[in-house]
Amino acid sequence: MDLNEEPGAPRGRGIYLLPNLLTTGGLFAGFYAILAAASGNFENACIAVFVAGLFDGIDGRVARLTGTTSEFGVQYDSLADLVSFGMAPSLVMYHWALVGFQADGPVLAKVGWAAAFLYAACAALRLARFNTQVGSTDKRWFIGLASPAAAGFVVSFVWAMNTFGYSGQGLRWLALAVTVVAGLLMVSRIRFYSFKGLPKGDRVPFFVMALLVVTIAVLFIAQAKGLFALALLYVLSGPAWWLWLKARRRQATA
Repeated sequence: MDLNEEPGAPRGRGIYLLPNLLTTGGLFAGFYAILAAASGNFENACIAVFVAGLFDGIDGRVARLTGTTSEFGVQYDSLADLVSFGMAPSLVMYHWALVGFQADGPVLAKVGWAAAFLYAACAALRLARFNTQVGSTDKRWFIGLASPAAAGFVVSFVWAMNTFGYSGQGLRWLALAVTVVAGLLMVSRIRFYSFKGLPKGDRVPFFVMALLVVTIAVLFIAQAKGLFALALLYVLSGPAWWLWLKARRRQATA
């Protein structure tokens, strides 16, 4: 501690750089993913999107822990998310598979880039809706698939299929379906569990620890395939929960 510093003096503004630097790291990862995909380096592009997800999970927590939250940081984080989880996944998918529709004629070529644009536009709408609903919704649930989760689903699909040895050209129709479904789920009203309702103390339920151990084991063994399996399960959890609630309502009114 500086002996010349007066007690109760406000903390230096330099610390506000920390969360914004982390956000910039995520933005750079998303930007690099776009460049890597354009160069045909799809594995690095997919990894970069997941790195952006790590930065996105850290910057807000660091800001809260250090008391450096600000409206500027919130808006900057949202713009970075649009690049990392909107533009980057859509262009990774486009360069890997959707560009292959050009071989099917001029009409289907437009379908390919239109699907990529649809995903990017849905990500922008999802982020805008999230920003306007902060503080007015149940934090345990996301209304619509969160953009980082949608990005993880899209790029883990590319990474896993690439690991299996499939080409994007051969899977362009499946890639089209994955892109459109991920985009529409982001702007849907389907609820997805946010994991923000888990206990925050030292004690957690046994099933949480067991699930964590299984998740780490799957990722260690399977890596890309494990990430895709986890992303797919999470994406399916929202529609499955919606169908279950709808079935219960029908039973209650029968």
